[in-house]
Amino acid sequence: MASYDVIVIGSGPGGYVAAIRCAQLGLKTACVEGRDTLGGTCLNVGCIPSKALLHATHMLHEAEHNFAAMGLKGKSPSVDWKQMQAYKAETIGANTKGIEFLFKKNKIDWIKGWGSIPEPGRVKVGDEVHEAKNIIVASGSEPASLPGVEVDEKIVVTSTGALELGKIPKKMVVIGAGVIGLEMGSVYARLGTEVTVVEYLDAITPGMDAEVQRSFQKILTKQGLKFIMGAAVQKTETNKTKAKVHYKLRKDDSEHVLDADAVLLATGRKPYTDGLGLADLGVEMSERGQIKTDAQWQTTIKGIYAIGDAIAGPMLAHKAEDEGMACAEVLAGKHGHVNYGVIPGVIYTHPEVANVGATEEELKKDGRAYKVGKFSFMGNGRAKANFAADGFVKILADKDSDRILGAHIIGPMAGDLIHEICVAMEFGASAQDLALTCHAHPTYSEAVREAALACGDGAIHA
Repeated sequence: MASYDVIVIGSGPGGYVAAIRCAQLGLKTACVEGRDTLGGTCLNVGCIPSKALLHATHMLHEAEHNFAAMGLKGKSPSVDWKQMQAYKAETIGANTKGIEFLFKKNKIDWIKGWGSIPEPGRVKVGDEVHEAKNIIVASGSEPASLPGVEVDEKIVVTSTGALELGKIPKKMVVIGAGVIGLEMGSVYARLGTEVTVVEYLDAITPGMDAEVQRSFQKILTKQGLKFIMGAAVQKTETNKTKAKVHYKLRKDDSEHVLDADAVLLATGRKPYTDGLGLADLGVEMSERGQIKTDAQWQTTIKGIYAIGDAIAGPMLAHKAEDEGMACAEVLAGKHGHVNYGVIPGVIYTHPEVANVGATEEELKKDGRAYKVGKFSFMGNGRAKANFAADGFVKILADKDSDRILGAHIIGPMAGDLIHEICVAMEFGASAQDLALTCHAHPTYSEAVREAALACGDGAIHA
């Protein structure tokens, strides 16, 4: 029986980061993973492969729409779907092998197989039982299901199947206008697929700033995506090669049917805790199936901790990583901390969409006095030169103190630009602090400075 200071169950972004930090802090560490490769959903069938396809199809879009205007003449590239899939697989392989290398470098044991916790301090993998002073559950999440929608991962697919369809479909129906649905919908729309997004609510990307939602939907519509809002999907029917999606409009209960070659179910994700034996141990769970934890990520059972998608909070890889590092610090006798008020969210469409902190709707609901600084990328020289002038930067600051409360960006490189504002918020900076910081010209980041200036006396280029 092997004995460890810490055993981490799951090697996704939360799990592998927790394991590495534990090892760095001098704890004898093992990580349990049943897949053939490390990295969890994110690296194998999530964030990384989807970004590879988004990048490839964005290059195609540029070639088809913008190359000629720049004097790059010639035939637009044809799509070799098999080679695009090979590029995606190479990208996955490079990342998963990288984690394997980091495990070896940090002397972390990879226990191959699926783990369960028969009792506190013990982890069972296959027929072997391993001892651990502490256990971190980082088991992640799985796609949420929808009544009446039967997933076969061939015609009716989750994000996993959408990444490896046998061929590019002529028509695709996406159920759900959240991050996954819009990213994968964008990929196929660029490849020539007729994409229709069916959303139950009246706005896309639920929970996002309303002004961004409206602007984002207009841009995606311009790119060829069709939206049916306020629609409740009743069921899907499939034969060997086609599907029908039955939905009902909420406003009048009228029933409609869409034909499709592929249907993507993208109605969110749910914690994956099956087979861990948590119920038998008496670990308390929430109504939504999340593991309940205290401020130090400890469950209701001493010595068993949980992080990432399996617990409350946004299901984001970087949130899981933060919790993984913080939990490791706690186990090593240090102080682990996660600032949940400054966790950015990003959608990797083109343009990208990013946000951090409060939305206007949240501030109004809380009765908070705030001011808005906004700047359009139409006024940014770099964005105009790069055919990327759609969108804007919006900064929300406290009306009295000028402290930054939130930011929302739709535009080029939004996922990178947001982090300047994250750092500012982490240090309690004011919009003026940002406005007085020199920004290089010509860069997209100048739009962030201009939005900060707009919180005061006004932007220069607006």
